[in-house]
Amino acid sequence: MIPGVASRRRFSDLTEQEILALAISSEEDDARIYRSYAEMLRSDFPDTAKVFDGMAKEEDGHRQRLINLHVDRFGDVIPLIRREHVAGYYARRPVWLVENLGLERIREEAEAMERDAERFYLKAAQNTQDAATRKLLGDLAAAEAGHQSRAGELEKEHLDDAAREDEDSTAKRQFILTWVQPGLAGLMDGSVSTLAPIFATAFATQDTWTTFLVGLAASVGAGISMGFTEAASDDGELSGRGSPIKRGFASGIMTTIGGLGHALPYLIPDF
Repeated sequence: MIPGVASRRRFSDLTEQEILALAISSEEDDARIYRSYAEMLRSDFPDTAKVFDGMAKEEDGHRQRLINLHVDRFGDVIPLIRREHVAGYYARRPVWLVENLGLERIREEAEAMERDAERFYLKAAQNTQDAATRKLLGDLAAAEAGHQSRAGELEKEHLDDAAREDEDSTAKRQFILTWVQPGLAGLMDGSVSTLAPIFATAFATQDTWTTFLVGLAASVGAGISMGFTEAASDDGELSGRGSPIKRGFASGIMTTIGGLGHALPYLIPDF
């Protein structure tokens, strides 16, 4: 038995009250995610942040309508049921994972969230017998389907062509400063710093396997050193170069690759 899975309930087994409670918690989570996106993007992409603020307000409106219906039908006490309690229910990517994928990826994730919510409300409407609840869930499904057009309206309101061009330019610059520049610096450092130990070992031992091991160790060591150095040298707050952790990974991995470029040929056994 897999821990955490056996305790989940199937969607088809949920009562109408539990379906409403699940919809309420889902709307709360989505609003919180949109506000997290907005807060994360506000400093570099203020116009896109306003779009996500507007989408969060839309989710708040959905949640309030669902709460009002729950109070009318079942009272004030809303059961605690969340996505992770239902087997097969759609999940949301963690905000920290999506933020590392860039501005356009965040926009795509928001569109996917609306599609998932629309499918949920359509399925929930099929599982309820109460006419008012069925109508509300159907209305919410239509609203989620219309969120893409609403998002388009918000973009027109807050994100015109000039603002989008500026934000795309900022995103491109951020990508270069955070990933490309540290990566290229690491690649060059790894290529140069590992030459001496590799060639010295090769001519001293004339043994290809030993030379490869020395080159591998030198490459990994240089990658770790460069990664920590890049991460510790600049927190990115004043320079605008982005997260030091991202830059450290980019520099360290590319330094290792640069060194391995000289070490891998020594896997050929003929010296």
